[in-house]
Formats: sequence, C-alpha cells, structure tokens
Amino acid sequence: MITNQLALLMLLSIPEWSSALIRPVPGISTAERDGRTLHRTKRGWMWNSFFLLEEWTGSGKQYVGKLHSDMDTEDGSVKYVLTGDGAGTIFEIDEKSGDIHATRRLDREEKASYTLSAKAINKTSGQVLERASDFIIKIHDINDNEPKFSKDTYVASVPEMSSIGAFVMRVTATDADDESYGNSAKLVYSILQGQPYFSVEPDTGVIRTALPNMIRENREHYQVVIQAKDMAGQMGGLSGTATVNITLLDVNNSPPRFPHSAYHLSTPESAEVGSSVGRIKANDADAGVNAEMWYSVLDGDGQDVFSIVTDATSQEGVITVKKPLDYESKRTYSLRVQVTNTHVDPQFGHLGPFSDTATVRIAVTDVDEPPIFGRSHYIFEVDENAPPGSSVGTVSARDPDATNHLVKYTIDRHTDLERLFNINSNNGTISTLQALDRETSKWHNISVLATEISTSLQTRVPVFIKVQDVNDNAPEFAMYYETFVCENAKAGELIQTISAVDTDEPVIAHQFVFSLSTVNPNFTIYDNEDNTARILTRRGGFSRHEMSSYLLPVVISDNDYPIQSSTSTLTVRVCACDRSRNVQTCSTEALLLSAGLSTGALVAILLCIIILLMIVVLFAALRRQKKKEPLIISKEDVRDNVVSYNDEGGGEEDTQAFDIGTLRNPEVIDTNKMRRDIIPEMLFPFRRISPIKDNTDVRDFINCRLQDNDSDPTAPPYDSLATYAYEGNGSLAESLSSLESSATEGDQDFDYLSHWGPPFKKLADMYIGKETQRET
Repeated sequence: MITNQLALLMLLSIPEWSSALIRPVPGISTAERDGRTLHRTKRGWMWNSFFLLEEWTGSGKQYVGKLHSDMDTEDGSVKYVLTGDGAGTIFEIDEKSGDIHATRRLDREEKASYTLSAKAINKTSGQVLERASDFIIKIHDINDNEPKFSKDTYVASVPEMSSIGAFVMRVTATDADDESYGNSAKLVYSILQGQPYFSVEPDTGVIRTALPNMIRENREHYQVVIQAKDMAGQMGGLSGTATVNITLLDVNNSPPRFPHSAYHLSTPESAEVGSSVGRIKANDADAGVNAEMWYSVLDGDGQDVFSIVTDATSQEGVITVKKPLDYESKRTYSLRVQVTNTHVDPQFGHLGPFSDTATVRIAVTDVDEPPIFGRSHYIFEVDENAPPGSSVGTVSARDPDATNHLVKYTIDRHTDLERLFNINSNNGTISTLQALDRETSKWHNISVLATEISTSLQTRVPVFIKVQDVNDNAPEFAMYYETFVCENAKAGELIQTISAVDTDEPVIAHQFVFSLSTVNPNFTIYDNEDNTARILTRRGGFSRHEMSSYLLPVVISDNDYPIQSSTSTLTVRVCACDRSRNVQTCSTEALLLSAGLSTGALVAILLCIIILLMIVVLFAALRRQKKKEPLIISKEDVRDNVVSYNDEGGGEEDTQAFDIGTLRNPEVIDTNKMRRDIIPEMLFPFRRISPIKDNTDVRDFINCRLQDNDSDPTAPPYDSLATYAYEGNGSLAESLSSLESSATEGDQDFDYLSHWGPPFKKLADMYIGKETQRET
C-alpha cells in the first residue's frame, strides 16, 4: 500500500500528470473560482505519459494511475476502455473508475515504454463520450544489471623493458541499465590483481605498464584482474570482472656468455677432414631470433687446422678438422673462439657487448696408422717388347708411427688379372712378367698395396704404367683397293692413288716410302711424299681377253728405327670403258654379260635354288619323322602296352575286378560276361566254351580256358597276361581255404597229412598232435 501511494505521489509530482487530472476551466480566473460558484463547462481529457518503476516487488497489482473524463458524472454510465501495447495482458483498467494497474513485474531491459490509447464511452448507448487519446507508460530504470565484459579472459602482450605507461590493451564492459537515467550504467574500471606491474585507466579501461624495465628472463607471464563497477564506482554499485593474461615479449637485452673461459677437447690423428672434434655452447637468456649466435675463430696456432661452424638448431659451436692431423708432427693446438649475437638491437646496445670469447685447447691422440706412400699416385714408362723381368719403377711407403714398422709390397691382382707385372716385396720395385705390346694396350693401371708386417694395416696407391712405342709394325695399305684399268688406256694414265697406315706411334709424324718390288712393264708407281702414291700405266693397249687382271706388288717402308717395311699386292683388273673412261664391263663379268644375265640376277637365281633345296630336304625329313598310325587307338587298349592299375581291391565284396564265383566253384560258368580288363569292340557275337565238367586236374582246367581264349574272336591276338584263378576239387583234403569252409577247426580230420610224404611231416605232426591233445 505504501508503494502504491509512493507511485501515486511521484506521478502527482509530475506537472504533466497533474495537468491531466486537474485542468483549469477556460475563461474563469482562480480568484473567481475561489469566491464564486463555478459553472461546469464541457471539456475533454488531456495527458502525456505515466511513469512506472521496473522490477516492482510488492504484493498484488502495481498501481499505475487514474483516468477521468469531465463527461463522467460518476453515476456509473461512463465506461473506460484501454487499448494498445499490453492492454488486457500487462495493463488493465477499471472501466468504472478509470484506475490503471500493471498485472506483473516489468523489466525495462526487455521493453522501456508502452504506448496505449484510452477512450470513454456511454455504457448504455455505446456512444463515445471522449475521443481516443494516446499516452505512454514509461518504465523507470533501477540498477539491476551488473557490468559485463565482452570476454571472460583476454590475452595481451607487451615488450619487456618497456617504460612506464606503455600501452598493453583496452578492455570494455557494458551495462544493460539505462544510461540516461541516473548512474546505473556509468562504469568505472579498476585493477584488482596485477599491481604494481600494471594499471588501468578508470574511464577508458586501457591497461598500461606501471613499472619500468620489466625483464622477461625474471618473469614472463602475468595475470591481471580488471573490475568494472556501475553507479560511478559508488558504494552499492554492481560490478563485473575479467582476467587479462599478459606476456612479456622478448627483446635482445641479454648478451651471450660462455659458461667457461677455457675448454679442453681431444681427437685422434686419424680424424678425417670435416669430422667433428667437439661442441661448445654459450648461454643466452633471450629467446627466438634474439638468442641466435654465431661462432668464429679469432686466432691461435690451430686456426689453420681447425674451424668452427654454428649449429642452427642447438646454437652450439661445432669444431671440425680443417686439415689432416699428425700426432708425430704436432700434438696440441690452441684456439681463441668468439660468440656473437646475430640480431643486435641498438636500443639495448648499452647492455652489451653482445659477444664473448673463450679458449679451446685440442689434444691430438696417437693412432696406429697404415703406411704412407711418398706420392698419391705413380706414373712409370716401359718399352714395349721389353723382356720379362725388366724394371718398370719403384714405389716407396713408410710407417708414419714412431715405432716405424717394416712394410712389404704386393700388387692387387684384381687390377692385374693377366699377371703382367711383379713387385719386390721388400723394396717396392715393379718389373714385368711378360713382354708388353703397345698396340694391344697403351696403359696399364694397377694398384700396389703396402702392408705393415706387425699390424697388417694396409694402404694402396694407384700406379699408371705407360707402354712406350717401339717400331715393330710395318706399314700397310690403309684400305682394300679395287683398281681398274681401261682397255683403251694410254701410257702414263693415273689408275689409282694409294695410302698407308702404321699402328706404331713414332716421335715424329709418319713418313712412308712407296716403291715396286720389281720393275713392271705395265705399271709404275710415283711417290707423292705425303704418305700417298699414284699408280700409273706404262703402256697402252690392254685387253681383257688376253689378261683379265694384273698383280702389282707394292713395297711400303716407314722412316722410324728400325725401319719396317711390308709388301702389299694391288690387283688391277682390265675393264672395257667408253671414250670418257667410264667403266662399262670388267673381265669378271664378261662371260656373264655374254649370256645375257647380270651378277645380281645370277645371285637371285642361286638363292632361289638354295631355298627350294632346303624346302625339299625339310619336307623329306618331316615325312621321315612322321609317326605311323598306331594300332592302339583307344587308350584303354592294352595291346603291346604296360597298363598299371593303381587300384586297391575291396576284398571279396569287390566283384568288379573279377568274378570270385569262379574261384569258389569252378562249376559255375558265366557264359555271357564280358572281359573286365579291357573294353573290346564287339565285332563278333560273344562266345565262350564251358570248361569240361568233372575235371580232376588243374592243368585240364587251364588248358580248357586257354583254348577258349585262343578260339574267342574278340580276344586280343597278342601277348596278354591272363590270370586263371582256380581251386581244384579233386584233392583228398579238398579245399584248404576258409572261403568255402563251413565247419570249424574241430571238425577236421588231419590224419591224411601223414600220407602225403616227408614234405608234410611237420605239418602232420602239428595238427595231429593238436587233435590228440584236444581229445585227451
């Protein structure tokens, strides 16, 4: 009730509201109104807006205000009607009194104002007494929303060594309350955590550094808590917080420093060039590119023997071998090494120098080394055709160690497969084992091994042996010459120009001399003195019918020592030529041309004849090798064949292989049963003669069966394996088999065994004795 009255008082205190409820009568002053009787005149209502507090916590409905028309005589005939935003749902009006109430709590952040329309009508007639008029209900804001940051956590960074007030970042919070009403949305920023390193501007939320020269190497990460409070930061205001994680960015403010002033390393003298001796590293508190370093050698007696390179990954200085080491020559080296930052910031140059030096001492350790040759390779020369055992040259190797072990020499036979050379194992002298021929191979490349006798350590060296040329080959024609002379040739006519070659290599260029071995009446030779010669005719009137060809011996000599010469024969054929000295026919084709056939045609004919002969011979060979038609066409025919039946019988139940009935009883004859071993072609009706009955001898039975097979037209007329399974029935003991035995062993009488003779005496004793024991 108190809240309702308060709301009413606030509404009455507003001039617009009071003028809406109490309006002076037009044309009558206040004095007259106070001292005289007032006369009611017809007038309408008029107002602008109502005001209502949000988030009302009272019980019941919240009173908004009262509407009243001058046309209302308060006799209950006027009815008030409310329309617009929230009419009937959020706001309701008493149609008789005009009182307006809010039915529920309102939130300004949801909707700040409502526009409604009110009118007065006659309840009975429905006539509009007051025309509709709009008014606004404004929701007054209260501080019910706390400030909120756009993020719960912010990430920021600032370079280390920054001065005071360096900008870090700006944070912003918002308040949903009304900024135009009171201080509900007026925010003030403050820092709750992060002092004294950082500060925040109260009005803008800008975070700045509060301490100078903060060093990342001491502390890299900071957590700052910023608070935003409404009501201008006054007591009772609402607040919100956000966390800012600030990282100090590295700058090159820390110079590199060696942890030690001197380092001691060692390496064996056998270390190869480029191999690593050791690593050293300087410390730099910076990170990233600011911690990158470069190592170099300043001076020292080992700067020509060792070098240092920078490992970009580990930022270490790697000391490597620059030249071969020798323990016997020098055992210790000293280096002065410097390390420098590659990216120096001039802003922090006063914190330098950004370099440092250290001394590195390297000790060379002794290693048992293999022998060392005096040269990296050897080149020797030897004359070709030198007798075996001739000296080629000498190689020399020594043990570089202080012990100076003895060395022996050998030739790697993989490089001297023909075993052309030998070496003295003691002094390294190489000699020949065979005579060498330069024309076969001008160079011989072998490998000589030097081995320490005590340690078996080896070293090899290449030896190149050049075979010096000796004039041991005579010159000869450079090519095969086909020389012709025309029948109508005249004396002194050139018929051929010849040249020569020599496989030897003289010191001076080749100089050949051409001549004829004897004076020839038909031809002569003229030496051009340029290693060529001309063949000229000495006469004319050649006839191919008289002489078809001439043999001309030519002597060729060289000018080297010893002089070598050879005689080469030049064949000159006589040919028929036209007036322009163009060859038409030669002696070798004369007869062929007379028959009307050329050489090409004769060759073609000869080839055809040879091909026909080959075809005939091949055909005859194929006919001879052709197989005759075999007598056995069916694969199941066993004539002249060895047939293997890899089948295992099924005992007495297997009746497919043979007829066991015949074995049991020779009297039983299957007259129409076909042979089971083959499938013969039935050229004649199947017929078999029955065996003789009452036969008393197996021989008679077999003879009978043999006669049946011989007389059977379907039986094979060739050798065949026939098995006659027969068990005789004329024996006194009858059958010894248990197949037809129907009595037990006890029913048998074995006395007849004693009458069979000495061979059956043992058997008779066994069975007769057993029978006697059974009877006893």
